[in-house]
Amino acid sequence: MPIGLTPEQGQLEEAVDRFAARHAAVDQTRGSFDEIAEGTLPKWWDDLVAQGFHAVHLPESSGGQGGSLVDAACVIEAAATALLPGPLLPTVIAGAIALSADNVPAADKLLSDLAAGVAATVVLPESGNLRANVVDGAWRVTGSSGDVLGLCSAAAILVAARCADGETLWCVVDPAAAAVSVQARGGTDLTIDVGILHLDDLDVPDALVLNGIDDDAAWDIAAALSACAAAGTLRWAVDAVTEHLRTREQFGKPIGTFQALQHEAAMLLVNSELAAAAAWDAVRAVDEAPEQRQLAAAGAAVMAVAPAPDLLLDALTMFGAIGFTWEHDVHLHWRRATSLAASMGPITGWSRRLGELGRTHVRDMSVKLGDGEAEFRARIADVLDRALELRNDTPSPLGDYDHLASGPQRTLIADAGLMAPHWQPPWGVGATPLQQLIIDDEFAKRPSLVRPSLNIAEWILPSLIGSGSEELQQQLIPPTQRGELLWCQLFSEPGAGSDLAALSTRAVKVDGGWRINGHKIWTSSAQYADYGALLARTDPDAPKHKGIGYFIIDMRAEGVEIQPIKTADRDPHFNEVFLADVFVPDEMLLGGPTDGWSLAISTMAQERVAIGAYVHIDRAGALRHLAGEAGPDQGMVLRALGELDAYSNAIKALGVRETIRLLDGQSAGPASSIAKVATSIMLRRTFKATLELAGPLAVVERSEPPIVAPYLRLPAELIGGGTRQIQLNIIAQMIMGLPRK
Repeated sequence: MPIGLTPEQGQLEEAVDRFAARHAAVDQTRGSFDEIAEGTLPKWWDDLVAQGFHAVHLPESSGGQGGSLVDAACVIEAAATALLPGPLLPTVIAGAIALSADNVPAADKLLSDLAAGVAATVVLPESGNLRANVVDGAWRVTGSSGDVLGLCSAAAILVAARCADGETLWCVVDPAAAAVSVQARGGTDLTIDVGILHLDDLDVPDALVLNGIDDDAAWDIAAALSACAAAGTLRWAVDAVTEHLRTREQFGKPIGTFQALQHEAAMLLVNSELAAAAAWDAVRAVDEAPEQRQLAAAGAAVMAVAPAPDLLLDALTMFGAIGFTWEHDVHLHWRRATSLAASMGPITGWSRRLGELGRTHVRDMSVKLGDGEAEFRARIADVLDRALELRNDTPSPLGDYDHLASGPQRTLIADAGLMAPHWQPPWGVGATPLQQLIIDDEFAKRPSLVRPSLNIAEWILPSLIGSGSEELQQQLIPPTQRGELLWCQLFSEPGAGSDLAALSTRAVKVDGGWRINGHKIWTSSAQYADYGALLARTDPDAPKHKGIGYFIIDMRAEGVEIQPIKTADRDPHFNEVFLADVFVPDEMLLGGPTDGWSLAISTMAQERVAIGAYVHIDRAGALRHLAGEAGPDQGMVLRALGELDAYSNAIKALGVRETIRLLDGQSAGPASSIAKVATSIMLRRTFKATLELAGPLAVVERSEPPIVAPYLRLPAELIGGGTRQIQLNIIAQMIMGLPRK
């Protein structure tokens, strides 16, 4: 998905694509590398200015388009995808930073000049050794910058110079001034010039000084927009790799059928989506509180800018040797990604900054809902206020989990339709996406009120609602919502695993129902469950996906034998279930005798969404604790914590973007499958970093903070709902459209 979420932003990105196709085909760009390095503006720059792409975020009073910075982010991403050459990115960054300045003549003039088409760039704080001193009551700046993108082509340079008192002077520098010289450099990115700025006692009048620019904010803006360019480069890589894998043949078949390449391509898509989500989040956070802006910007640097070179290298290798040739375009995008990453400085600085913030701050991913649905909100608030006055009195047999307890409080919430509010009445309230967010918001306002969970039943009851009789629904759903009935899922078998359609459990039709024989495994909570959702083969002669039934089975029925499976942490999280001539009445078959596969797919989709939501549980608590302890390893802990928070926040941003799309009336996208894979990776990284940095704490199983105990439970989350490898198959084949074998 591109960064833009609205139809208008989609049209803006398409307009940039069409512009690039008309004016800046890649073969034309290849013929102008020398001119670009010298700082010559592209011949079509005036046409780009006429379209207003460079100034979409600038106010109309300055001659801009009056759009948002997210609109500008869409332009930057689309331009990067199309490999549009020239100084568009540094020019947009200069305008965005100038917008944060006080309303002074220098800022007004710079914004007007930018809107009129002046190419610009920014020398960010500490990018070199530029120093500003007061001489005879006026500012004088001397020194040199580091390597700056777009410097040679810039007609206006926004410069940050350090003052003697530690403050920063922000000023506009004319490269044509006598005390100014620009040294052209051979850039890594062949589509934009690079140079070093030298100032030899440049006198800066007050008319060229911009006040009110925050140094951190300037870096954050640059990181956010650079992340958008990196996301665009990654989007190109996903599209190019997908097309190559579909069409390139070896051994008489498309190479896209090879599972290793499918998985690598799917991971490229996952990382591309996370990069776009992190970049989008950083851009939208520019006007938020400083801590929120910093969290988002550092996350974008870690998740989009820094990993892009290595991801482009992965893409190059998927092309094989042809991808390493000068004639192939992949190296041009690889070069751009490398240059962007270098322009943001060492990534360790961004990750440590994020880790320090993460000790005391959490990225606010809430969607701003406004004042809509006031009557609905008031009704929900009344229910939850009444619930606060009640208590649950029956703990769950699954353990000390407040969200699974039952009693008066849960009953009130369940009877109000809030256990699964998106379900239609009487089981929910038919909540729209906006209303679901309002319910989330009202629960969040009452942190002492634990939101109850349906647990495994959340994945099963939708099938019961869609295909069960009204009598069966009335019998099973209300007590389940109240927490009086527990469920398990009897899908996996010893010989089938993730290949559910290969199951061998048989259901034979008899008078009044079915006789079921078979063996299920890896069944969570079977020892506590009252009912289970079971798949069994009803027609052994039908193709394996066709002859399957979906049954509701009483777990205390005669012939059901449960044997707990003790896992690595010594607890029986799973079970084997043996079925010997178990009778299941006709009314407990959902749908027709061969409808089981489609119902199972629906159940697994619900499961994967729920498991993907685990990211909202903080798994880095131990690292957060260690980050607060002074010592020689604290810096490494902070960097590790920052990297993990960046990953987690990107997954959350992915979910927020999907929510906004749904609120806009768009259909659901692939976010749930992508989030499931990303969550699995995030969990592995979290525990790996925790073990590496905890040291002797991991020698004992029960420590404070907990290290090994939660680690030993990790496989359940990595395997549940389908392993990462299965999810990558789904992404490659169902989302990317790569061919099956």
